[in-house]
Amino acid sequence: MTTAKLFSPGSLGTLSLPNRIVMAPMTRARSGQPGDIPTALMASYYAQRASAGLIISEATQISPQGKGYSFTPGIHSQAQVDGWRQVTEAVHAAGGRIFLQLWHVGRMSHASFHPDGLPVAPSALAPDAQVWVVGDDGVGRMVDCPTPRALSQSDIKNIIEDFRQAARRADLAGFDGVEIHGANGYLIDQFLRTTSNQRSDEYGGDRHGRLRFLREVVAAVANELGAHRVGIRLAPFITARNMDCPDIIPTILEAAAYLQQQKIAYLHLSEADWDDAPQIPDSFRQALRAAYTGTIMVAGRYTAERGNALLEQGLVDLIAFGRPFIANPDLPRRLANNLPLADFESSTLFGGDAHGYTDYPALADTAAPHTLS
Repeated sequence: MTTAKLFSPGSLGTLSLPNRIVMAPMTRARSGQPGDIPTALMASYYAQRASAGLIISEATQISPQGKGYSFTPGIHSQAQVDGWRQVTEAVHAAGGRIFLQLWHVGRMSHASFHPDGLPVAPSALAPDAQVWVVGDDGVGRMVDCPTPRALSQSDIKNIIEDFRQAARRADLAGFDGVEIHGANGYLIDQFLRTTSNQRSDEYGGDRHGRLRFLREVVAAVANELGAHRVGIRLAPFITARNMDCPDIIPTILEAAAYLQQQKIAYLHLSEADWDDAPQIPDSFRQALRAAYTGTIMVAGRYTAERGNALLEQGLVDLIAFGRPFIANPDLPRRLANNLPLADFESSTLFGGDAHGYTDYPALADTAAPHTLS
C-alpha cells in the first residue's frame, strides 16, 4: 500500500481532496444535439471517475461565439444548466468533486459556428491551425481556421460579462467551482502573446496591456463565485498555433503575481505533451512558486513517479492526468497499487456513443486488495 504524497489528502479552497490526483479537462464531443446539451451519458462518464481528488470538466463554451469544435457542451442556456446539473449530482453522489472549465476559443474556430462566418480574436491574425467540425454528412473532420475579426472594446466587455454569467450558471448547475481556460492558444492566451495580440489600445502593447483581459476576466468570475472557487489554466511552454511568443514566460510570471493577489483557488499549468516537447526548467518552477504561493496543478504526460517527485520537492501541489483516465475510470486505485493500465481506443476519442466512453471497466476488486492510504 503506497504512502506517496500523490495519494495523500489535499485541499482546494474550502474543499477537502482525498488524494492529489486530478482528472484533467478533455474534450470528448458527446453533448446532446441540437443545443450542445450535457447528457445522462456524460453524467455516467464523470461519475465513473469520481475517485479523482478533483475532476475538471471538458472545456465548455461560455457563449455561442465561444464555440470552436462540434458537439462540445455549453453553459449559456437553461437546458445546458439542467444538463450539467445531472452531471454534478452524479459526481457528488459518487463522492467526487468537480469544477467546470469555462472556454472561449477566440480564433480557434470555424466559419460554420458564426452567423457572419468570422471567429473573433484580439487581432485579425489567422492561427495556422485546425478544429474538429462535423459536416452535414455526420462525419467529423479537421478543418482550417479562417482569419478572425478583431474584437472591439465593446466586444471585449461583452465577453467578460459572458464569463461572469457562465460562472453564475455553473454555480446554479451545482459545480464546486470553475476553471478559466487561459491556455493552449484560446482567447485569453491569444491576448497574452505578442504573436497573436498586436493591438495598440489598452488591451495590447506591453505586458500590462496584454494581461488586462486576463485580469478583468478573473476579477469578474471571482466576484461572482468567490476567488476560492476559481482556478485558471495557463500554458507558458505551448508554441503551436502561431503562439511562440518570446515574452510569454515573464508575462506568465506577471500573471501569477496578480493571481497571488487575488487569492484564487489554483493555477493549472498545461505543459507541452508531444514527444520532443521541451522540459520545464526548474528555474521556471521556482520562479512561479515564488510569484504564486497558492495551489499549483500541472498536467502533461505525467506518471505517478514524475508527479510524486515534484510534489515531494514542493514545486507543485496537484497532478492532473488526462488520457490515462479515459480507459481507466479507477485510475487513482490503479496508480496507488501499481496495477496495469488499459489503453484507450483512439478512434472513439471525439464524438460517438457509450463505446470508448463509459464502457471501460474498473478492475475487479480482487485485482486490488489495497486501498489508498
